[in-house]
Amino acid sequence: MPNVSGLRSPYAKVGRLVYFGRMLDKIRLHAAGKLPVADYAPNLGKGFDSRCCNFLRVAYDELKARVLAGDPGDEQLLAWAEQRGGARSDEECEIWNAFLMKRGWRDATAPQLAQRIRESGLEARTVLTMFDYIDFDEGRDPVSARAWEVPAPQKPS
Repeated sequence: MPNVSGLRSPYAKVGRLVYFGRMLDKIRLHAAGKLPVADYAPNLGKGFDSRCCNFLRVAYDELKARVLAGDPGDEQLLAWAEQRGGARSDEECEIWNAFLMKRGWRDATAPQLAQRIRESGLEARTVLTMFDYIDFDEGRDPVSARAWEVPAPQKPS
């Protein structure tokens, strides 16, 4: 897939959640006509988008409408989703992040991941998860960047 300007890595967090920001990017870019339709449009609101909305207990179409109604910031959209669907605990967010970041590694999605790796010619890369695949396929290197690691909190000076 092409490298789409403004479409962030699925590893990037908004608040305590991975992937949420990427979903918002896809909504905004699609509405602006900047998301390659053939590569992305068939899966909007499905797959990881659907899982993310289910985790937050909000409907994708409601979130999409909220995003497009005035484009509030990512943190405000997450706060809206948590108000609407109920806040999740830190432990639930940790489990959610670990589940999504490891999707495709020794699970039911592994055959699909292997197929995508072959189709994209990424056999020489260290692609262990769907997040890795997405990043490599879009021209980012999550392995070199160690994208799965959360930056250490900064100590006050």
